[in-house]
Amino acid sequence: MIGAALEQAIVRLVEFDPEVWDAVRVSLSVSGTATIIALLLGLPLGVTVALSRFPGKKGVVTALNTLMALPTVVVGLVVYGLISRSGPLGGAELLYTRGAMIIGQSVLALPIVAALAIAALEQADPRLRQTAWALGATHWQASLTVVRECRGGLLAAGAAAFGRVFAEVGVSMMVGGNLRWETRNLATGVALETGKGEFAMGLSLGIVLLVVALAVNAIAVGLNPARGRRQ
Repeated sequence: MIGAALEQAIVRLVEFDPEVWDAVRVSLSVSGTATIIALLLGLPLGVTVALSRFPGKKGVVTALNTLMALPTVVVGLVVYGLISRSGPLGGAELLYTRGAMIIGQSVLALPIVAALAIAALEQADPRLRQTAWALGATHWQASLTVVRECRGGLLAAGAAAFGRVFAEVGVSMMVGGNLRWETRNLATGVALETGKGEFAMGLSLGIVLLVVALAVNAIAVGLNPARGRRQ
C-alpha cells in the first residue's frame, strides 16, 4: 500500500492535480504567514527575556517551554470560542476562513519561536557582549551582536515553528472547517481521506506533505550561516 501511495502521490504532483496543489497552496500560505507572525512577535520576546535580568525570569522561561507542548485542539477550541458568532470577535466573521487558521497557528508557533530563541541566545559566549561593551557599544548594540552571532539558532527556531504548524490538524479543522478549495490543507486532507476509508489517498497526501516540509526545511538549512562556516 505504501508503494502504491507513493506512486499516486508522485502522479498527482507531476500531473498538477488541482485539488492537491490547492491544498499545498493553502498549507504554505497559512503556515508561512503564521510562522512570520510568530517570528515578528516571538523573536523580540525571546531576545528580551534571554538578554535581560528581571524577577520571575525563570517562571517566564518555564511557561514558554510548557506552551511549546500546547495541544492543537485546545488552541483550536480557544480560538473558536473567540471568533464564533457568540464570541467577543464574532463580528469579524473569521470562523471557517484562512484568517482563523492563521490566528490559531500563530498561537501555536509563537512560544516555540520564543523558547528556542531563548535557548539559542543563552548558549552564546558571554564574552560577546562584554567585548562589545568594551568597544563602546550600547546595550542594544551589544544585544544585536549576540543576536547576529546566534542567527543560525534563530533560523532553526523558525523552521521548528513552521514544521509544528504545517502538519497540525486540530486548529485547521476546528476553525478552518476543512472547506474544499478554501481552507482544506494537506493535513486536514489526510484526516478527511483516512476518515472516509481512502487510506491510499490519505497516505499519498501525507507523502506530499512530507515532501513539501522536507523541501522547506532543506531551504532553511541551506540558509543557515553556521553551516557555511563549518564547510
